Amino acid sequence: MRNNAKENTESRSEKNNKVDIRKMYGKECILAVDKFAQQMNIDINKGLESDKVEENKAKYGKNELNNAKPKRWYQYFFSSLITPFNLILIGIILVLAYTDIYLTTPPSYANIVVIASLIMLSTLLDFVIVYKSNKDAANLKKLIATTATVIRNGEKSKIQISELTVGDVVILSAGDLIPGDLRLVESNNLHVSQSSLTGESEAIEKFNQTQLQSIDEIESITDLDNICFMGTNVTSGSGKGVIFKTANDTYFGKISKAINAGKPKTTFQKGTENLSRLLIKFMLVMIPLTFLLNANKHNVLIAFTFSVAIAIGITPLLLPVILSSSLGKGAIRMSKKKTIVKRLDSIQSFGAMNILCTDKTGTLTEDNIVLEKYLDVYGNENIKVLNYVYLNACFQTGLKGSIDEAILKRAEKEDILGIKDEYTKINEIPFDFVRRCLSVIISNQNELQIITKGAVEEILNMCVTADDNGKIIPITKELKNNIKDISKELNKEGMRVIGVCSKILDTTTVEFSVKDESNMTFLGFIGFLDPPKQSAKESIKRLNEAGIRVIVLTGDNEYVTKTICEKVNINTSRIVLGSSLDKMEDYAVQRLLIDTNVFAKLSPIQKARIIRLLRESGNIVGYMGDGINDSPSLTNAEVGISVDTAVDIAKETADIILLEKDLNVLTDGVVEGRKTFGNLMKYIKMAVSFNFGEVLSVVIASVFLPFFPITPIQLLVQSLLYDCRSVIYSTR
Repeated sequence: MRNNAKENTESRSEKNNKVDIRKMYGKECILAVDKFAQQMNIDINKGLESDKVEENKAKYGKNELNNAKPKRWYQYFFSSLITPFNLILIGIILVLAYTDIYLTTPPSYANIVVIASLIMLSTLLDFVIVYKSNKDAANLKKLIATTATVIRNGEKSKIQISELTVGDVVILSAGDLIPGDLRLVESNNLHVSQSSLTGESEAIEKFNQTQLQSIDEIESITDLDNICFMGTNVTSGSGKGVIFKTANDTYFGKISKAINAGKPKTTFQKGTENLSRLLIKFMLVMIPLTFLLNANKHNVLIAFTFSVAIAIGITPLLLPVILSSSLGKGAIRMSKKKTIVKRLDSIQSFGAMNILCTDKTGTLTEDNIVLEKYLDVYGNENIKVLNYVYLNACFQTGLKGSIDEAILKRAEKEDILGIKDEYTKINEIPFDFVRRCLSVIISNQNELQIITKGAVEEILNMCVTADDNGKIIPITKELKNNIKDISKELNKEGMRVIGVCSKILDTTTVEFSVKDESNMTFLGFIGFLDPPKQSAKESIKRLNEAGIRVIVLTGDNEYVTKTICEKVNINTSRIVLGSSLDKMEDYAVQRLLIDTNVFAKLSPIQKARIIRLLRESGNIVGYMGDGINDSPSLTNAEVGISVDTAVDIAKETADIILLEKDLNVLTDGVVEGRKTFGNLMKYIKMAVSFNFGEVLSVVIASVFLPFFPITPIQLLVQSLLYDCRSVIYSTR
């Protein structure tokens, strides 16, 4: 895999003027932490002072890529001027300049003036509307701006990524986006996904000191094991780094144009491009056809001018203006329904969505998890189990989820917070979606121990003994089955269950890894209750009535999933597990997807596969997610939907952001999206049918009558006035 990553990186580098990795990063990579801090003139514990922040901002500018910065007004203007329709009209003006001015005595400027007016009016209308729509969209996106945790003036604070500068000390944890190219100065089992740069899906472990011996060993960015790159994201662990490159100076900045160029077009973009090409073909066909029908009866120059007017009249030239106006207005209306549109083109996909894939937690449930039970191996309440799981949740430094928060709240209620003062954290083995567990290593002077919490099945597989009221007993087949039965019964009550285990380690141990998660002692269970939302049942009904099928994709087990789904009226007659999917070919999974609405115990890759197969079957698929593991699915979906409380990588990947994690909000947004797209389709159908009918009648009349039924000037002015009326109507 490492070789594949290198090949991907090298191929991208070749397309981008062969970025010199050694020159860009070699010196910073090889330097020791203290030498690097000295070179950057930074105190890694206090961060930048305010005056230094302003000085660096003035020197390096905002931390925004060129293609991410807001366009200037003149860029919008030239984009509005240089369109396929306008280029054709400019070409027609050049021809008319020859026929109406050079060949005609006296010269006639009328046709040229009208067409030039049409060009300028369409350009100005498009410029004003697009500029305003994009400004409105940019203001909406500020509501969900991505931030980073930064140390400045000795204090931690959340700051927008665009406001960071060279020298900023950034605190990293699971779910964070890397806000610039930074050199790690601290790292604790830090794993970073670099798939946006290398195409390699497996997360890379990063260290605060490189394993390389010299700069000569650096061949690609995958070799830089103590440098994190802008645009990548933390999957697990924690760390601290100093930004030394921002914006276009970063590796991501160097290759961002190539990355964006390879981004697939949406259905809406393809549709509008196809429509534009079709209308242009009509124009190019109508000019010679109309000319041939009239050249023998009328003056050749007048016949040509009439043909040009017919070609222009059949086409709704202000179509781009209507599209921009309608989408911009639609985004504003959707924002009033607590739905923020990050990309205007996604409105069509959002409205046309016929399948919504979603996780269970927070969408169907309250996302207000409460720790209900802490039980020993026999299902009896035991405070010792809560003590251990509290120590794990308290000392872990990754992204604290709802489960950890529930543990800390219950520990406070039971008045056991003080036990953490007896221990010192030594290390931790962060959570990942393969192991499905998290471990902390702590010491209380007398002994060193590891405490692990995670999915019951995975925890049981680590254990060879169990704690029976302080007595360590071997885990027999009978005891293991009893533990599984207790867990299953709790699941059937709608509870999420995790297991907890521990082991005493050798005090001389220096390095810790997943190998230490073996031969452990099973302590007991923790049961969490997350009841279904009161609004979920009605929300599902509304979505179904709107023609949207809801498919649940969850990493939770089938028992909890079944209980929750049944309460909100989702069909659970068949529940497919992730382990079964791995044994099936794509065509078999596609057949399952016809009538299966619930998939449980899925990995992030399995979720993304299901979404890909749904799209390949011709569906317009939306995916709603807010976690680190949702990023692949948000990317694969036609429209990615997240919430403003999601982790950074989920918000950055999504096309639509909900200001409230509720399916009712999503349904309201879909309705507005459909209204917007419906208005567009009404205009296109009305304009094309009206223009086609009028032009056809005029062409037929011109063949049979000894005179033109309408002059070219009249036809052009009429088309212009009709399109202007449509623009005014669409901006209401």
